Amino acid sequence: MTQSAGQLFAAIREEGDGFAAQVPPEWAQGRTAYGGYSTALAYEAARRVSEDLPPLRSAQIAFVGPLAGDVTLRAKVLRQGRNATWIAAEIEGEKGIGLTATFVFMRALESGYAFSNRPAPRDLVSLDQASHLPSHDARPTFTSNLELKFARPKLDEAEPSLTWYARLEDRDGLDPTTELLLLADALPPGVLGLGPVRAPMSSMMWQVNLLTDDPATRDGWFLLDSRADHARDGNSNQDMSVWDRDGRPLAAQMQSFALFG
Repeated sequence: MTQSAGQLFAAIREEGDGFAAQVPPEWAQGRTAYGGYSTALAYEAARRVSEDLPPLRSAQIAFVGPLAGDVTLRAKVLRQGRNATWIAAEIEGEKGIGLTATFVFMRALESGYAFSNRPAPRDLVSLDQASHLPSHDARPTFTSNLELKFARPKLDEAEPSLTWYARLEDRDGLDPTTELLLLADALPPGVLGLGPVRAPMSSMMWQVNLLTDDPATRDGWFLLDSRADHARDGNSNQDMSVWDRDGRPLAAQMQSFALFG
């Protein structure tokens, strides 16, 4: 029986010097785990090794190698200050280390600065009018756990960007930050906005900065945007954003991809 994401994360258990967890086939992307799933696993390990952590503020993730089946999660506190705590985490599978991450948890501080300049894209198709992505064999396996809709009307001229609405099919029992991390990497690389790429692609590094202490969204729907600004010599760089259903900015991101061909 297929387990929901909430059930899978609730089943994480202490074992030896770390935690035991599962990367089931339904959360695969190619020959490894979908990046949002493995990152959410690492975050779950990180928040288990220290009590009374403030909200997650930033995460830096390196996708090192393939992960599948039974995996071991390890996390340790690097530094715990008065306002912020740094925690390192890693996931190890049958083929060795597959992911390393550094998470920064930080409480809200008084500041003379208060502004936001990351508006949601304009001229979007409304969520109710947006069409679902078609189901086909070329879609990554993990997308069977998600509802995905095209958020922008078809452009007259192709651009290296994608904008989708996304939510989990089953969200029960999930921590809101875990849910955000699980969905924030759901878009394909922005370069695919220029057309299909037949060669393999692989995420290398992912930087996520949370813009709120409360990443929840109405009815589970998030708006995701990915815009590639550089692609050369087998590498692509892209800027990514997440908003809630009402256009409130939740996360600012940057990711690098290897393009094999």
